Amino acid sequence: MLLAPFFVLFTAVTVVPIGYALWLSLFTEKQSGLGFGGAESVFSGLDNYTAALGDRAFRDGFWILLGYCAVYIPLMVGGALALALLLDSGLARARRFFQLALFLPHAVPGIIAALIWVYLYTPGLSPVVRAMDSGGIGFSFFSSGGSLPSVVNIALWEWLGYNMVIFYAALQAIDRSVLEAATVDGAGAWRTAFSIKIPLVRASLGMVALFTVIGSLQLFTEPLILNQGSGSAVTSTWTPTMYAYTAAFARNDYGLAAAAAVLLALTAALLSFAVTRLTTRKGARA
Repeated sequence: MLLAPFFVLFTAVTVVPIGYALWLSLFTEKQSGLGFGGAESVFSGLDNYTAALGDRAFRDGFWILLGYCAVYIPLMVGGALALALLLDSGLARARRFFQLALFLPHAVPGIIAALIWVYLYTPGLSPVVRAMDSGGIGFSFFSSGGSLPSVVNIALWEWLGYNMVIFYAALQAIDRSVLEAATVDGAGAWRTAFSIKIPLVRASLGMVALFTVIGSLQLFTEPLILNQGSGSAVTSTWTPTMYAYTAAFARNDYGLAAAAAVLLALTAALLSFAVTRLTTRKGARA
């Protein structure tokens, strides 16, 4: 009885939409006659999946995601853990201030954060670009080579403090007697961090890695706003989520959009399973 409200909401907001997306992906809209009649939904089987997988723009979106994950995930997990270890160390001062300062960007809505950074990336408006130009550092944040680092930077700015708080809470939960025993045994700060603290927060590492992988596959807001920049190399199909969005709301091809979304969801499920198994095995060995 107590679990009934959860299952009702879970069915309404998760199971039903997933089922509807699967159903929608099996149909396509076709015009009747010479195109003067209204559109009708026709069962097309797996044609939408074939069309999505056969579209180079959709496949290229996964390559961009692969590059994004290769840069973003190590920087996010490693950076958040390093900041948490610094705040947890005995040398840290003004912990409350730095916790708030690092977490504050996460309180800014993603679309607002992206707009702020688009301003900071735009030549002629940005003081950052002006300072870089005056220092002889020529870099275009909207170019084909600069778009990926630009998106990674925005995502790091938004989520680094959030994950740092998770790691810091896990570090604070470590039994202080264990750390005191390590100090008595002659372990320095580096040895304590790598041999005691990090292994004891392995569960938090696995959770943050899992959420970061899932969030990376859902990359949408930052490149969508960056696409509005002058001369931006970010296209409307830059990521799989943008591809599905464009298919649905620019081309009105809801079947193709649903198929692309289902394929992306399957990819996320497989990667989530792989990350969970990997972290579980490492935890069991430890």
